[in-house]
Amino acid sequence: MNEQYGTHTLAIDAAAEVERISAAFRGVLEHDRRKGVVVGVSGGIDSSVTAALAVRALGPARVFALHMPEQESSDETLPLSTSLTDWLGVDSTVEDISPMLEAFGCYRRRDKAIRSVIPEFGAGWRSKIVLPSVVDSDAYRIYSVVAQAPDGTQITKRLSMAAYLEIVAASNFKQRTRKTLEYFHADRLNYIVAGTPNRLEYDQGFFVKLGDGAADIKPIAHLYKTQVYALAEYLGVPENIRSRPSTTDTYSLPQSQEEFYFSLPYGRMDLCLYGLNNDVPIDHVAAATGLTVEQVQRVYRDIVQKRRTTAYLHAAPVLIEKVPEVTPEL
Repeated sequence: MNEQYGTHTLAIDAAAEVERISAAFRGVLEHDRRKGVVVGVSGGIDSSVTAALAVRALGPARVFALHMPEQESSDETLPLSTSLTDWLGVDSTVEDISPMLEAFGCYRRRDKAIRSVIPEFGAGWRSKIVLPSVVDSDAYRIYSVVAQAPDGTQITKRLSMAAYLEIVAASNFKQRTRKTLEYFHADRLNYIVAGTPNRLEYDQGFFVKLGDGAADIKPIAHLYKTQVYALAEYLGVPENIRSRPSTTDTYSLPQSQEEFYFSLPYGRMDLCLYGLNNDVPIDHVAAATGLTVEQVQRVYRDIVQKRRTTAYLHAAPVLIEKVPEVTPEL
């Protein structure tokens, strides 16, 4: 590890950061004239820290949590998210979104796209999509689908662009359905909705527009995931959540965020992203991450490319003419 640059670079004053975020929560509620916060919880580190921050800022009586599993969620998801809300002492409810996804044709549309490359794919099969690592080659990366038959046999096939887009479009029903329920509960309670992306996800467009990308406050979007884990420890988030590997929990086969979207595990990605953002000498970044300079350069190119291709996700609706905003005082 290079002494000038490493994981210590991302160290934060957790107490001061919690107070700063708490003040932001209270400020948004006052500005928006709302009473509390709705948080969708998945048993993952980001939603757990977001919920814990909301409780620290407002107290448990003003935080409402939603558990929103579906038929392809991990068996760990609901027990972990329930353990979180029990620990926080917040009111919560379970909304099984499977019937809504069935009505939208989420599973049917996705499976049809998979069958365009794996015709035998059908009932009882499971699947995920994966992307080759960026650090190993400069070759253009193409998504593949991994399908597992009921007997455990796995088939991996490259996806056409049309099949890939349809699989992602169908899967996005999951995030958009969850967000619809979050805003239903926010509207009935006169609450705001808290989003859960960390800096790596926010910067790289790892969210669904008008799905998990929609929120009234995104309290951890400025924090590298390493820093989110630091806050989790400071806040006392249960160890079984803090030790859970990062997962998309979107596809029926277990899938890490690295194989689906990011180039590296979050600790290395954080150091690369910070290094690029802060002009850290690339040899220092290479030494800190255990990569070669050439591999870091590949990661940098991938970061920049993702920023370009996902800029649309951050964009507000285009107005033909600016419409003046009415001030709150009026």
